Amino acid sequence: MALARARRNESGFNYWPGFVDALSTLVLAIVFLLSVFLVVQFFLSQEVSGKDKALDQLNTKIAQLTDLLSLEKLGKLSLGDEVGQLRAGLASAEAERDRIKGLYDGLASAGNNAAGRNTQLNKALDSEKQISARALAQVEVLTQQISALRRQLAALEDALDASEKKDKESQGRIADLGQRLNVALAKRVQELSRYRSEFFGRLRSILGNRPDIRVVGDRFVFQSEVFFDTGQATLLPEGQTELDKVAGALTDLDKQIPNEIAWVLRVDGHTDVRPIKSPVFKSNWDLSSARAISVVQYLVSRGVPPQRLVAAGFGEFQPLDAGTTEDAYKRNRRIELKLTER
Repeated sequence: MALARARRNESGFNYWPGFVDALSTLVLAIVFLLSVFLVVQFFLSQEVSGKDKALDQLNTKIAQLTDLLSLEKLGKLSLGDEVGQLRAGLASAEAERDRIKGLYDGLASAGNNAAGRNTQLNKALDSEKQISARALAQVEVLTQQISALRRQLAALEDALDASEKKDKESQGRIADLGQRLNVALAKRVQELSRYRSEFFGRLRSILGNRPDIRVVGDRFVFQSEVFFDTGQATLLPEGQTELDKVAGALTDLDKQIPNEIAWVLRVDGHTDVRPIKSPVFKSNWDLSSARAISVVQYLVSRGVPPQRLVAAGFGEFQPLDAGTTEDAYKRNRRIELKLTER
């Protein structure tokens, strides 16, 4: 060192020592950094080696999970329904959870205000107890009323059964009475038919074989000209003479027919289709009715019981001949006598 100082003193200012110091310092720094790098590299290699091992383990686990996943995929079809049920159950559980949570929140909120509402709740509880007591009393009354209604229903069912039984018996009796009535009516009809035949036979013998008086079915048909002038409803003397014969036959018939047979002589008035021109009668219907009434009134005046007579007017609506000749019109202008039931 002394030699160095001596040389520096001899040659002037010497830079070499400082350069060497700086260079040595730099080398030391580089060596330190290399040491640090090596240490870090060592730890990094250790860490990377550990991660590689962990990665291998993870790959192994992934392979295992892949196998398990394959098995799960094979069983997925059979578990589809269970998954659906579980999902439905989960949705229901979530809804129940939300409901319970809402209740819990409500209870929590109510719990915060419970202290202040305790008195009100006690009062409401007392009121509910009173209402419950009244409700129980009403339930008891209703129970008694239901029991009474059931007893009444049972009585009504018994009465209904008895009524149905009586109804069946009544139906049987009605059917029997109906059959007997039909037999009686048939018998009466036969009797009335017999008397009608006798009446018609007697009228034929009384009236003779006049061309203006004929039998059509079960009716005696008189041409209107026998009794009335054209457009009139007043009986002519010739018509009165003919009606005297009919009245005598009816009087005798009324004595022969039993009272229980309800018979009548129906007098029907008919006109032709031509409209009437008369200040007395507005239509053919009025004229036909007036003529039938005139015949009935005359028969009553000759002793025929009025309850055995019926007057009816048909106007031009029941023609015997649909023609438009004078003979057709004459045939349709008529008075019909029919012995029938009332």
